[in-house]
Amino acid sequence: MKSVSEVAVLAEGAHAGQVDKIGVPYIEHVRAVAAGLAPFGDELVMAGLLHDIVEDTDWTAEKLLGTGIPARVVEIVEAVTNQAGVAYEEKIRRITDDPSATLVKIADNAHNSHPDRAAQLPADKRERLAAKYRTARAALWPAASRSDIEAIVRIVNPALLAELDEHCPGTPAPSAVNAIAE
Repeated sequence: MKSVSEVAVLAEGAHAGQVDKIGVPYIEHVRAVAAGLAPFGDELVMAGLLHDIVEDTDWTAEKLLGTGIPARVVEIVEAVTNQAGVAYEEKIRRITDDPSATLVKIADNAHNSHPDRAAQLPADKRERLAAKYRTARAALWPAASRSDIEAIVRIVNPALLAELDEHCPGTPAPSAVNAIAE
């Protein structure tokens, strides 16, 4: 089994030379997502570090397994990976079937929605992505506990805390931490 530090090195190598929509080295996004998942343990940190590796590099799930990445981490990565012909809304609905994948996608969405990042995009793209990410949160957040969401967004994008009451009224869902432990 790989350690978190070994997975971080793997992710850094896999994303070397890649930049995000605003020109920042892509590994910074991956690290931010992983940081938001730190309260949930090494498995989710690893999944955060690898969440885009199958989608954005030449790495495959089989190759990850072959290097010693835990099978559950690879399952989570596959759950959040875009699939050809699957609409984004359907992908989000599929992700909510897996509590751990839901938390990874919440962290990913939170970082993608960060005001400092969004401010650097052209207005039309910023508005289109903001709407896309809001719609995704409306599906993702009810599938997780309020405390889990709050733990992630406090680290990744505290500006989203204002949305908690909108998407997470009433009784919180069971904690994903409990689901992971079972």
